[in-house]
Amino acid sequence: MEERTEERKGGAGAIFHSDRGSNYTSFEFGQFLAGHGFRRSVGRTGICYDNALAESFFGALKNERVNRVVYPTRNQARRDIIRYIEHWYNHRRLHSALGYNTPAEIYAAHQEMRLAA
Repeated sequence: MEERTEERKGGAGAIFHSDRGSNYTSFEFGQFLAGHGFRRSVGRTGICYDNALAESFFGALKNERVNRVVYPTRNQARRDIIRYIEHWYNHRRLHSALGYNTPAEIYAAHQEMRLAA
């Protein structure tokens, strides 16, 4: 059976990486992360490469899906974006940075290596 993202929710020690926007560096947001067991990581000032992976993902999400659809409700947007990530981005879309594999293929290979070790 295929493991879905919903079944791999981040646990204690998971890292939330963001830019230095005030919404992410606020005390309240830090408390929220800590309350859910997440560690906060922010990019260094002036170093765009710290967020390159996240920027690439959100760029693809906007260009390939969100900017092409009108969402009547927030719930419909949420469901459609989850469907895009789970069914297209993770399982069908080839990524040049992953040797033209899908994230699901890379994850499966990683899990196999972990079990073999």
